Parts: sequence; structure tokens; C-alpha cells
Amino acid sequence: MQSRPLTWEPPIDIYETRHEFKIMIALPGVSPEHLKVILENDQLLISGKRNFPVSEEAEIRRVEIPYGRFERSIELPVGHFEIGHRELVNGCLLITLRKF
Repeated sequence: MQSRPLTWEPPIDIYETRHEFKIMIALPGVSPEHLKVILENDQLLISGKRNFPVSEEAEIRRVEIPYGRFERSIELPVGHFEIGHRELVNGCLLITLRKF
């Protein structure tokens, strides 16, 4: 059995309209180049990495924000979907999934 690296899960909000799902994932401090979004069958997978913002020389007083590799899997209802729009806004990744 292979061990998986430790990950954290970002919080999400999901809104559904007649024609689409809108998903908001809280990812402050994550660069677009560190994000991966995959739509496969009935799952939307968001993964990436938030780098620690200070050097090794810093004396850490408190760390409450999770860093390192993250992954969030979102189970979708039965249907056909396509990633429509995707953008980072105010520290959140906004994804629109069009329904077919």
C-alpha cells in the first residue's frame, strides 16, 4: 500500500442555477500556476499547492493557515457537464460548470 502525501481541503460553496453550477473555492495566496482543475465523469477535482511565504530564517510565532499540497474532490449529480469559466478573484477560485 502506497502512502499519499498529507493534504488539506479548501472550503467550498456551490450554487446551482437552471443551466450551470457555480463553485467557489477559498484559496487565498495560491497562484494560478499552482492550480489544477480536472472534470472527470461525476467528479470535479481541484488540487495544487500553497507555498509557505517566509524563509527558513523566520521565527514562526503562529501558523493557522494551511500550507503545502491541497486537494478537493466534489461529487457532481448525474448529468453531463463542461467547465465554462474559471478565474481567481479575491483569493477564491470561481468555476462555472455548464449543464448539458
